[in-house]
Amino acid sequence: MADEPASRLKTLIVDDEPLAVERMQVICAKIGELQVVGTASDGAQALRLIEALEPDLVLLDMTMPEVDGMSVAKALTDKAQSPAIVFVTAHDNYAVEAFDLEAVDYVLKPVKPERLERAVARAIARRGDGERTDSAWLEELWIPHRSELIRIATSEVGRIDAERDYVRLHVGEGEAARTYLLLQTIAGLEKRLDPDKFIRIHRSTILRKDRITGLRHDGLGVWSVEMGDDEALRIGRTYLPKVKAMAGR
Repeated sequence: MADEPASRLKTLIVDDEPLAVERMQVICAKIGELQVVGTASDGAQALRLIEALEPDLVLLDMTMPEVDGMSVAKALTDKAQSPAIVFVTAHDNYAVEAFDLEAVDYVLKPVKPERLERAVARAIARRGDGERTDSAWLEELWIPHRSELIRIATSEVGRIDAERDYVRLHVGEGEAARTYLLLQTIAGLEKRLDPDKFIRIHRSTILRKDRITGLRHDGLGVWSVEMGDDEALRIGRTYLPKVKAMAGR
């Protein structure tokens, strides 16, 4: 229609389940900012249609046979003008990898219209302000919480503790403090965090450097890190030289 807003996002839906595609089409039809220009049932077809249709937004299923959603997103990282990607999946354990590929959002199935609307708002905001980071380090994390995933800025994370194959993120301070579990090993997460801002002090603990108020020698070669809330955390011997170097010792 001639009076349709020029700002509508040309949208491609990619999912190998026909009913999921149909449901997404119904939801998208009720979001005025979207214009669905096509659908694809697998990753290879998605890449061909992205090349031909040049969509602004791709609603991308994560798990598909042969070429999956992650592979599609990786193939788009080298394009100068790649579409915004919103992963739509039943699985919450790919969130860290998805953020590494600069996806706009990560929406869990079954998709709720209001949740997709928030994802679309993020895509519009990114298009408007040119938000795209060249940083090699994580600046946000997607955390499974109840029936969706929430975004936590790494600047809000003061401490990270290992719990087997998970990490527990300690967010905020004082009465606003809260914790979240993320399916990710502490070693894997450490590689994605800016070493200028975070330091591993123990095989089970990573701290944000600006939350450290001092170092304390407890005798017999044992050192601890002092935190602003009067808490002290023991430094592992393997990590002691690096912690001391941070403090200029």
